[in-house]
Amino acid sequence: MEISGVFSAVLIGIVIGVLGRLALPGRQRIGILATIGVGIVAALLGSALAAGFGVADTRGMDWIEWLMQIGLAALGVALVDRRTPSRRR
Repeated sequence: MEISGVFSAVLIGIVIGVLGRLALPGRQRIGILATIGVGIVAALLGSALAAGFGVADTRGMDWIEWLMQIGLAALGVALVDRRTPSRRR
C-alpha cells in the first residue's frame, strides 16, 4: 500500500467514524482517536463485506458499501462506549 492509500484510508476512517458516532443517539464516552480507529476498521471491514456480497463496485456512488461501513462504525462505537468506564463522581 502506498502512502496515498494510507492517507485516504485515514481520511475515510475519520468520516466513517464520525458518521457512525452521529448515527447513535445520546452521548458517547469515547475519544476522537478511538472514533477514528473504529472508523478505519469499519471502513476496511465494510469494504471487504461489500466485496464479498458483490456490491463494492457499482456505477456511481457505492451507497450500499457506505451504509455497511457506517453501520459497522456505529456498532463499533457502541461496543467501545460500553467498555469505557463512566466518570461519575
